[in-house]
Amino acid sequence: MEQKELLQLCGSVEEIIYRNENNGYSVLTMLCDGINTTAVGMMTDVNIGDELKLIGNWKTHSSYGEQFSFEYYEHYIPSTTAGILKYLSSGAIKGIGRATAKKIVDTFGDKTLEIMRNEPERLAEIKGISHSKAMTLSSEIHKTFGMREVMIYLEKYHISAREAVRVWKTLGASAIEIIENNPYILCTGNIDVSFERADYIAASLDKPCDDKQRIRAGILYIITYNAGNGHTCLPKEKLISVTAKYLQLPDDNISEVLSEMLLDGSLIQDLLNEKEFIFLPSLYRSESYAADRLVMMMQFPPEKITGVELALETFEKKNHIHYAALQRKAITEALSGGLLILTGGPGTGKTTTLNAIIRLYQLCGLKVALAAPTGRAAQRMSEVTGEEAKTIHRLLEVEWDKNDNPMFKKNERNMLDCDALILDELSMVDVSVFEGVMKALPLGCRLILVGDSDQLPSVGAGNVLGDLIASGKIPVVQLTEIFRQSMTSLIVTNAHKIVKGEMPEIKRTDSDFFFMNCDGKEKIASTIAELCAERLPNTYGFSAFDNIQVLCPGRKGELGVTELNKKLQDALNPSQGTQYELPMPVYTFRLGDKVMQTKNNYDLLWTKDDGTEGSGVFNGDIGVIVNINRAAKTAAVRYDDKFVLYDTESLANLELAYATTVHKSQGNEFDAVIMPVYYGPRQLYYRNLLYTAVTRAKKILILTGKIPVLKQMVDNNKKTLRYSGLRAFLERTEEI
Repeated sequence: MEQKELLQLCGSVEEIIYRNENNGYSVLTMLCDGINTTAVGMMTDVNIGDELKLIGNWKTHSSYGEQFSFEYYEHYIPSTTAGILKYLSSGAIKGIGRATAKKIVDTFGDKTLEIMRNEPERLAEIKGISHSKAMTLSSEIHKTFGMREVMIYLEKYHISAREAVRVWKTLGASAIEIIENNPYILCTGNIDVSFERADYIAASLDKPCDDKQRIRAGILYIITYNAGNGHTCLPKEKLISVTAKYLQLPDDNISEVLSEMLLDGSLIQDLLNEKEFIFLPSLYRSESYAADRLVMMMQFPPEKITGVELALETFEKKNHIHYAALQRKAITEALSGGLLILTGGPGTGKTTTLNAIIRLYQLCGLKVALAAPTGRAAQRMSEVTGEEAKTIHRLLEVEWDKNDNPMFKKNERNMLDCDALILDELSMVDVSVFEGVMKALPLGCRLILVGDSDQLPSVGAGNVLGDLIASGKIPVVQLTEIFRQSMTSLIVTNAHKIVKGEMPEIKRTDSDFFFMNCDGKEKIASTIAELCAERLPNTYGFSAFDNIQVLCPGRKGELGVTELNKKLQDALNPSQGTQYELPMPVYTFRLGDKVMQTKNNYDLLWTKDDGTEGSGVFNGDIGVIVNINRAAKTAAVRYDDKFVLYDTESLANLELAYATTVHKSQGNEFDAVIMPVYYGPRQLYYRNLLYTAVTRAKKILILTGKIPVLKQMVDNNKKTLRYSGLRAFLERTEEI
């Protein structure tokens, strides 16, 4: 990426308009050459009156106008005696007032700051300053100037300003010394620098490759990386062998350090089905807590509701409904028990069953709460039930700690105010979020877990729905009958065929499921572009931005997300001139592009149309670029009613969204879904992925490619293997 030229801005802090104490993001008013200027950036330990030198660039905010966005800063170090006196007299250094400042400057003149930093003991030469106070003053001035030193030190290793702030906040004034002693501190804890970069720093410092600090960090990297792929644990032997191969060291070296990590609690070992598994402590706690809490719910069920059968019959007569046998079983189980998993594919009546459970709970005087993992899933739940549904994070009142990790205000000490909780799209819920739900659930509260066990598992670690069903400990009702009104939809009937391992009906052209036989990647890509740009809009009135979504099995290759996005961008939003474009490493963003946020960013500020302000844009959010400032390298994106300004750094987590992966589409539904079905990695072409893609479509589903590849996907029933402990923890509990 082209490196922009940085500018300097010097002045004094007049006002601190906003400061996020957790991550250091600040908005300041600076007095520069007699003119008040707004400056924004990551900053710590700065006060009104401080003289600063900011290093950054001018940018234009759509609401607040021109601002100086700084990447680095330093307290301006005056060189003259008068300047030093003014600086110290301003209160910038804790413990130094006007009188003390004058004494120090009178004694040391223009060498004052140098002496305070490098020879602090000499301050004790001044009457009224003891040796201990001299050391304290030296410590304060080191704090003031230390941040810039850390940033300069880390800059040569390509550590960003945001990361440098985390380093400074975590390690403090001794950061450089600590890093040189153990560079791997950067990739552990909450600093979150990659292992590769920490390893590069270690190599530049001539650290040996078999250093135990490197091995510890390598083990943590491998198990954390796999947690990112959904595993809550790894077989011990596999962890050792993979780490040894990655670090290019003998297995014995890894095994020795792993034993030390188990002894000091850095990792946890447990025996699952007579095999040793290694867990990160946080994920071990999440799975074991969830298992224990579910067992407790079974042992201490809520007060039994009497007359369930009569209540159901009365409800049926009053509403002129007749429920199928499995629907009746689910409704009866939900009312008579306290815990139920309701699962089933499209068209099997999950929504009808769920609505009956909600209404009967309400008739019994129970307070019911509804939640789903994503905003779109919660919105859809509200639409089909007529009741308010919240995202799980909103239900649990999420907050963010100083390291930007989620914390739920609702927990064991501040439980949810409900008698029954219905949680939808459970297949998307990872074990950490599920633990949060279980902690906030009041004793005696009913819990109905709804999901489709044939869909892909959660993006986060764990296999909650699959493990709960497989354990055999939790009551499960699986709806299997496809109702008459859904039988007319090929999307529905073909989805069920796919789950059973049968080839879908692809010859009909009079329904909502179409297969277009295309040979060659280029032909498939051009067909998809034509469908999005012309055929679907002309035939159905669909918009490529609002109604159509292209889903891909993977990201790489000509028919992967990246390349298809570029082709679709050219077809749907062709270039209007370079002034409306912003080149980035992977994509060139254009005004009007459909884009997706790819990583949670809790620092991004947003403004609503009504003037409401807040922060946070989340993984999977889809919006449209409504403004581009090529000179400032910024882009403004509208997400529904929110307006967000992206700078160069935050744009790294934005990508085009004309096409996205099937995994990213979970929890969403689209009027029209198009998916390429062509030869590719076998691990991406399997039944559950195809099924998940098909069930994302509400009105039209189009597969384009080769029939043998479609058959390969239907036949490949190798579900995504996930190592997890929840099932085993439930199975080894005493019989309920």
